[in-house]
Amino acid sequence: MAHLAPSGKWDARYLGPVPHDASYYAKCMLGGALACGVTHAGITPLDVTKCNMQVNPSKYKGLFPGLRTIVAEEGSKGLWKGFGPTFVGYSLQGMFKYGLYEFFKDAYMNLAGEEATNKYKGAIWLAGSASAEVVADIALCPLEMTKVKIQTSPPGTFPVPMFDALKEMNRLKAETRYPFGSVVPLWSRQIPYTMAKFFFFEYIATLFYRHVFTAPKDSYSKGTQLGVTFASGYLAGVVCALVSHPADSLVSLMGKPANKGKTLGQIASETGLVTLATKGLGTRVLMIGTLTGFQWWIYDSFKTAMGMGTTGGK
Repeated sequence: MAHLAPSGKWDARYLGPVPHDASYYAKCMLGGALACGVTHAGITPLDVTKCNMQVNPSKYKGLFPGLRTIVAEEGSKGLWKGFGPTFVGYSLQGMFKYGLYEFFKDAYMNLAGEEATNKYKGAIWLAGSASAEVVADIALCPLEMTKVKIQTSPPGTFPVPMFDALKEMNRLKAETRYPFGSVVPLWSRQIPYTMAKFFFFEYIATLFYRHVFTAPKDSYSKGTQLGVTFASGYLAGVVCALVSHPADSLVSLMGKPANKGKTLGQIASETGLVTLATKGLGTRVLMIGTLTGFQWWIYDSFKTAMGMGTTGGK
C-alpha cells in the first residue's frame, strides 16, 4: 500500500504521490524560496507605503496618498527601497518555512501514529508550521531589520543599496540591535501568521475537496488543483493579516528614530492597541491575501513541475 514504508509500517512520508526523502524536502525548500522571495520582492512598493503608514501615520494617511507622497518626495525609485534585502531575506525565510514545514509535519505525524494523526490533523499542521517558522525567522531577521530601516528612514539619512545598508546596520548595532534585535517581535508576528497560513490553507483546501471537488483529487487537472491552491491560499492570507498585524506594526515602529532605546512594551503603550491593530490594516489585508495566494500557487506549481503533486486536500 502507498502509505506503508518498505518495512511494512505506516509512515507519513509515503502518503503522497512520491516518497518524502531528502531530495523531496530539498525541492520543497527551493520551491519555498521561489514562492516567498519573488512575491515579497514584487510588492515592495506596497510594503514601503505600509511601513511608512505605521511609523508616520500623520504624514502617510492611506495607501494611495502614501504612494503619492513617496513618489513626490523621492521619485518612483523610492517605492522600491529595500528590494534587495526583501528578496534575499524572504527567499531564506521561505526556504525554511516551506521545507521544514513538510519535514516537521511528517515527523510529527509519525510521532503521533496513524490514528492520532487522523484525529488531530489540525494540531499537527499548527505544530509543524510553528516549528518551521522559529528557524525561518532567525534567517530572516537581519535582512528584515535592514529592510525596515531603509524603508522608514528619511531620504539621505541611511544607505539604500543593500550591502551598504547591511554594513551600516552592523556599524550601528549598539543602536539598531542588529542582527537579531527584532527576532522576538518577528516571532510574535510571523509564528501566529504562519500557523494561520498553513492551518487555514490545509483546512480550506480540505473543504474544497470534500464539498466542491468531490471526486478523487488526482482525477482533477493540474490547472484545477492549482486553482484550489490559489483560492485556499488567498483566503488563508486574509486571516493571517488580521492575526499578525499588531506585531507587524511593532516591527515597523522599532525602526523609527524616535523609538531608539525604547522597549517593545513602551512602544506598544505609547502607540495604543487600536492603532497597532488597525493602522495600515486594509493595505496589509490586500497585500497579504494576494501574497499568500500567489505564494501557495508558485510553491505548488513548482512541486507539480517536479512531479511531487499539490499540497493539501488529502
